[in-house]
Amino acid sequence: MKHQFTRRAMLSVAAAAAALSLAACGGNVGSGAAEGETFPSGPVTLTVGQAPGGSTDLIARAVAEGMAEKLGVSMPVVNKPGANGALATQEVAAMEPDGHNLILLNASLITITPLAVSESEAVTLDGLDVIAGLSQDDYVMVASTKSGIKSVDDLKSNGSKLSFGTTGVGTGSQLAQELLLAQAEIEGTTVPFDSGSPALTAVMGDQVQVSTIQLGEAKPQIDAGTVTPIVVFSSERNEFLPDVPTAVESGYDVPVSQYRAIAAPKGLSAETKTALVESVKAAVAKDSYKSFNESTLLTPKEITGEEVVTEWTALAEKYKALTEQYNITLASK
Repeated sequence: MKHQFTRRAMLSVAAAAAALSLAACGGNVGSGAAEGETFPSGPVTLTVGQAPGGSTDLIARAVAEGMAEKLGVSMPVVNKPGANGALATQEVAAMEPDGHNLILLNASLITITPLAVSESEAVTLDGLDVIAGLSQDDYVMVASTKSGIKSVDDLKSNGSKLSFGTTGVGTGSQLAQELLLAQAEIEGTTVPFDSGSPALTAVMGDQVQVSTIQLGEAKPQIDAGTVTPIVVFSSERNEFLPDVPTAVESGYDVPVSQYRAIAAPKGLSAETKTALVESVKAAVAKDSYKSFNESTLLTPKEITGEEVVTEWTALAEKYKALTEQYNITLASK
């Protein structure tokens, strides 16, 4: 908050100086105060609760470029990783709702992480104004080529005890895989890694026979034939893996994907929110952004902020009900 105060103080001094200058020239100073400034009055910071170089970070930088162009100001992307984005989200939510501080949200923080942490640690959308949804990132279950597994039926009929890798505790990878294994009555040992890369490496080397990871990370190895895709966890078949069935069409109630959206501290003025919404629309309409989605295997999910709240709230309720129904615990043991 210290940096915010300093910035506001500087803006107030600048505004006062401008007002005095206009007064000396006989100008109209009625709208010269900082409170009356038109948004944006300076840079708009987009915070990311994940480390640089990951898919969330790349999405933030891709959309920030187009938003900055539309708003006419710079939009720096600041990474503050920790607790699956919870720390960064809570920090931004506590800032002034002037539109100059935004957060790039992962749906899993709202819909899945609360199933793995205490109620006091869970993050909700209550303190945020959601600006717009951006994209969908699907999970795919892959098997090592050595295992010979090519389908869910192969998993069910496999006589040996299998090991299943995930990208971490409280992630969509863990939830999707645990739900499928429970519904298909498949037993095995779950091995949580700290991201998709080690989970993929482990299945490539048959240290675990199966892993569930995000499509963008798995696709190069699928294309190279070093891992075998079994199912995707989206509601419909993924356009980048059209021949791979979904868990849903295979008879399992496991529609789990990662979604992203942009939000701001709750309490934005109507004018500021409209300006931000229009900047997102302009950004996602750019050919460069569309090419980015294609190159990173992201499916556009460009919906309104209101639709994001409705859909994510419903997903959180659905995931909670499913974990209770199948007696699944996501918390680390």
